[in-house]
Amino acid sequence: MKIKDVKPFPVWVGTRNQMLVKIETDEGIYGWGESGVSSRELAVEGAVKHYREFLIGRDPMRRGALWQEMYRSQYFEGGRVLTGAISAIDIALHDIAGKKLGVPVYELLGGKHRDYVPTFATGGGKNADEMIKMAKAIIASGFNCFRIHLDDSDEEDKNLYEPREHIAKFAEAVTQVRKAVGTAPVIGTDYHHRLSVAEAASLCQAMPSHTLDFLEEPIRDESPEAYATLRSMTPVPFAIGEEFSSKWQALPYIEKGLTNYMRVDVCNIGGLTESMKVAGWCEAHYIDLMPHNPLGPICVAATAHLATAVPNFSWLEIRESPGERLGFYSKEVFPVQPKIEPGKVTLLNQPGLGVEVDESKLNEPFRFAEMPHLHRRDGSHTNW
Repeated sequence: MKIKDVKPFPVWVGTRNQMLVKIETDEGIYGWGESGVSSRELAVEGAVKHYREFLIGRDPMRRGALWQEMYRSQYFEGGRVLTGAISAIDIALHDIAGKKLGVPVYELLGGKHRDYVPTFATGGGKNADEMIKMAKAIIASGFNCFRIHLDDSDEEDKNLYEPREHIAKFAEAVTQVRKAVGTAPVIGTDYHHRLSVAEAASLCQAMPSHTLDFLEEPIRDESPEAYATLRSMTPVPFAIGEEFSSKWQALPYIEKGLTNYMRVDVCNIGGLTESMKVAGWCEAHYIDLMPHNPLGPICVAATAHLATAVPNFSWLEIRESPGERLGFYSKEVFPVQPKIEPGKVTLLNQPGLGVEVDESKLNEPFRFAEMPHLHRRDGSHTNW
């Protein structure tokens, strides 16, 4: 079996762009993958086209060797754009291998550890009362783990963000949420690396013990030393890793105990090949995976296969809950996809990923779209 074509699809699906990749073979078997470099999809498309030049004619079953060749085939190894492209290709190669051998992808990764994949929800509100209402709705729908956010954005300037003002309001509001729902639910929040070390420490110190079960991405990940300083200032567990684009980037966070939940992103870190290496490394250090899963059904399926095949797993992020846009995973474009229910994802017992794409529906052209460009009152820029 040989690779016949590698086709990138940077297309608009539903409410956002998706960067899909289809690999076709001379035996008629094909595979689908997805890249996670959101809002820079055309850069990934360019990288995929570069890799296409030497992948055509190659054996798709040699996915580990092809991963190494893609990673090492340029002087400037790695980086999120390149590993985002490698991720999509690697996922598609696993889809092909599963179909060729007649087994689900999780069998290629070592077999089942669980019959379904536990998930966590996300929701929020503009004040404590709305947050409590949302938390109770999420719990009532069937989730026992969720992230809760405070949306206190300025009505006239949605991109205005002042960290100190926000953390003061959030700390008070989430404390009320915890009192309202009790100690049983697992509660976290995602600060999307918007804070400094001092701000993140202040946030944690402003809340009573066991208000949060995890704090996700409080600061940027470029400096493990900064995270080590923050780690020494708070006992709140950290969930870090969605920005990582290689096992080497994950290394200090695992080895130095800087994360308690690994937010590995299958569509960014290098696909299933790289994710399994990170998972094994985490297992040796008693760290569970809590995968980043913000994309479409291909990402859901690939990540669910990973979650099924590893012992050290907690919850999978899911974008279908009372606090999110229901219908995020288009059944029109993806007529075959994993079964999503409140609190769990169940994989289909089909060869490969268990996802099909109706290519005739990939007809919405790419739209240039930017993530929010946040700023402070003084005009300076800050992280989204």
